[in-house]
Amino acid sequence: MMKLSRRAALRGLGAAVALPFLDCMYPAFAAPLVKKALTPNRMAFLYVPNGIVSMPDWIPAGGLGSTPLGELPRFTRALMPYRSDVMILSGLTSNGGRAQGDGGGDHARAGAAYLTGVHPKWTAGKDIHAGISMDQIGATALAGQTRFASLELGCEEGLQGGNCDNGYSCAYSNSLSWRTPTTPIPPETRPRAEFERLFGAVDDEKDPARRERWQSYQKSILDIVLSDAQSLKQTLGGSDRRKLDEYLSSIRDIETRIQTVERNNRVNVPVTAPDASVPLDFADHSHLMFDLMILAFQTDQTRIITGLLALEQSPRNYPEIGISEGHHGLTHHSGDKEKIEKVAQINEFHIKQFTYLLDKLKATKDGDGTLLDHSMIVYGSGLADGNGHRHENLPTVLAGRGCGTLRPGRHVKFADETPITNLHLSMLDRMGVPVDTFADSTGRLEGLSDL
Repeated sequence: MMKLSRRAALRGLGAAVALPFLDCMYPAFAAPLVKKALTPNRMAFLYVPNGIVSMPDWIPAGGLGSTPLGELPRFTRALMPYRSDVMILSGLTSNGGRAQGDGGGDHARAGAAYLTGVHPKWTAGKDIHAGISMDQIGATALAGQTRFASLELGCEEGLQGGNCDNGYSCAYSNSLSWRTPTTPIPPETRPRAEFERLFGAVDDEKDPARRERWQSYQKSILDIVLSDAQSLKQTLGGSDRRKLDEYLSSIRDIETRIQTVERNNRVNVPVTAPDASVPLDFADHSHLMFDLMILAFQTDQTRIITGLLALEQSPRNYPEIGISEGHHGLTHHSGDKEKIEKVAQINEFHIKQFTYLLDKLKATKDGDGTLLDHSMIVYGSGLADGNGHRHENLPTVLAGRGCGTLRPGRHVKFADETPITNLHLSMLDRMGVPVDTFADSTGRLEGLSDL
């Protein structure tokens, strides 16, 4: 069996398809501990807006410290099949999201402070200022180890200028990641554009081959690299051939779904294909973005991803579950039981989409385990009670084993007002990026593992 580089790719006219981690990429006769050391850790943050309508329906039983996960309450009940794969954390606070004398604007501050830990400057002008987000600290430190230092994905398009929340710029609500304190990174919401970014190799739009490919998205990118794929298969062992076939089938599936959306949207494909690839259905859209995330991790094109599932103050309705009113408006329910129930259904619907990602991560082989074993995936929000704009006791799920550095299957309750930036420090440690302090951090979180 031949030895293959971890950076190897299938190539064809105008395309480069990165490969997943195959057995032939390990050094010859590598011991299990060596193989384990070569497996990268990944981290991702999935953000849902507008808080949770009732935190007692989110937090499982258990006092201060660690409690094994048993029966889960209503809003986290969808995680029951994954109890051994997730931790539910409570007691974490984002103090940077609080008013601190600036009055209204909790939604903008919640989004801006979630990964920066910084209270953003109150402005709707160009002089925005927050902080460098923890994902970008990790991305900078790991730059060069992967093709992309980080990926920023989303499922709802937002403005990056203007006044979105009581004098706060829309940039604060609509970006999780901040490259510098004045440079937010808008998320990519278009599946076609992200797919092309991951697998397109030619950047010159004047190139005839690229123009030809953009003229018809009905041709699979796999057809372009078919010859290279067939040649590679002949050199692989049985296990690697199966892995490669499963991986290429996943790519074909994503392509087919994007093409179906584009046909259904009935637009002029060569001109507006990336926009046309956005499904109207939230579940379809989030699943496509999750699958692209998995491909990026599986091929080690990046180890850091943020996903903004919807914007703070999102007006999105959810006809898929029979809700025609906008999400944000419903969260300010004034005690109306019908509105409260509708927000509860949205909260449940969101976390059910998260279970789709957990399923796929758990089913995707990676080295001596799965992608879920070798990842840290945070699902949460910068608000707890969306009606009261509470920034303490944030809803937080931490999934995965972080290459053996996390011990899931528990509810871990921290002391009130524990900064969420302590979680950020702890995760950066596990990514091999130790940082002394970050924003308002007071130390590392105890109890995430046996280490």
